[in-house]
Amino acid sequence: MSENWESVYITPLPHRAELAKALLSEHDIPAVVINRQSSSYPTIGWGKSEVHVLAKDAVLAKVILENEATFS
Repeated sequence: MSENWESVYITPLPHRAELAKALLSEHDIPAVVINRQSSSYPTIGWGKSEVHVLAKDAVLAKVILENEATFS
């Protein structure tokens, strides 16, 4: 059975997505980073990186990112 994942953070800066993932991991919330950067124009930086968590963790993850993230 496949579980539903939800985007909780979107940024054009991949390192910020990795920081968000690490912060959520500290709170025992599994997270993955989806890189949607364009491979056609990597030096321009078009696109975004998204942090996804299981849907059941999405509300808590958003609260943690809003209240504890210092990289935004």
